[in-house]
Amino acid sequence: MRTTTVGDVTILLPDLDPEDLDQVSDLSDHDVRDGLVDGVSWRGEQLVDQSVRGCRITGADLGEVSWEAGALYGCEVVGTDMSGSTLTGISIERCSFTGSRFTGARLIDVRLKDVLFDNCRFDYATLNRVSVAGSVAFTNCTLSHGSWSSCRLSGIALRSCDLSDLELESCRFDGADLRGSRLHHFRTPLDNVHGVVLGEDQLPDLTRLAVEALSIVVRAAG
Repeated sequence: MRTTTVGDVTILLPDLDPEDLDQVSDLSDHDVRDGLVDGVSWRGEQLVDQSVRGCRITGADLGEVSWEAGALYGCEVVGTDMSGSTLTGISIERCSFTGSRFTGARLIDVRLKDVLFDNCRFDYATLNRVSVAGSVAFTNCTLSHGSWSSCRLSGIALRSCDLSDLELESCRFDGADLRGSRLHHFRTPLDNVHGVVLGEDQLPDLTRLAVEALSIVVRAAG
């Protein structure tokens, strides 16, 4: 069993041995299990009710993939491009994503449990009704210019991430750990950030957010 801790969040991660995995290059109609998926291109593929389990995916091109239902379980995803992809109704559990790209991706009704995103790009991504069912953390990720709506993200860790120009709407974010993250032009109703954890250096950003949300007029004295 392999775990990692981000702030107060402890994540159960996959523990794969490449020597135990079989090389996989083609995407069939069947589930993919215990595979080494290295440098393949499945760009634009249409996946329905497909499961990928116990796989190590490195340097793959999954851009503009449309994946509906199914699951990603016990996988390591490294240096993989999923930009422009649409993930709908899938479950992602006990997975790690490192140095991967989700620019412009759309995640809809996705369920996350024991998932780590490290040094990944989610800029201009749309998250709609994404829910956290267990420990989830983003570290050193770019989440700028995204739009997240109706998400349940209580207790999530977003450490040392770029959240500039990220917009939240009707999201549960209580207990989220945002320490070390950039909040420049971070946009959300105040109710969405109830109970979040911040560092002292982020208090000016919170003040700006409150001033804007409450339509407070700040004028010079005199």
